[in-house]
Amino acid sequence: MADEANRSAFFEIQGRMIETTGKLKHVQNQMRNKEGEKKRAYLTLEELKQLSDDTNTYKSIGRTFVLEPKSVLVEEQEQKLKDSEVALASLQTSKEYLEKQMAEVETNLRELLQQDPGLARQIMSMSV
Repeated sequence: MADEANRSAFFEIQGRMIETTGKLKHVQNQMRNKEGEKKRAYLTLEELKQLSDDTNTYKSIGRTFVLEPKSVLVEEQEQKLKDSEVALASLQTSKEYLEKQMAEVETNLRELLQQDPGLARQIMSMSV
């Protein structure tokens, strides 16, 4: 009976580990995307700052380009940069939380396998 309880606990922990790993990968992908957006906004902003104020600047809207004052484009890029930084901070917090969860799940799994060496042998025989 205890063997069956340990076995079900293993499968529960394994499910949590898979779920946490998926969430962690998703957050890491989101962070990579936000880093790209931040870099694009920064580089665009740097290029815009080099232009004189009387230069015609255009904003892309779909397949159309619309004449916009330089100041409007600079404000938009600054806002994108700030938004990306805020989103990255939030995602970093989520990532740290998920990493702590992952460590906790790994510890639980290690304790379960140390508690019942027979379960570890059963699991190893299932994977072969």
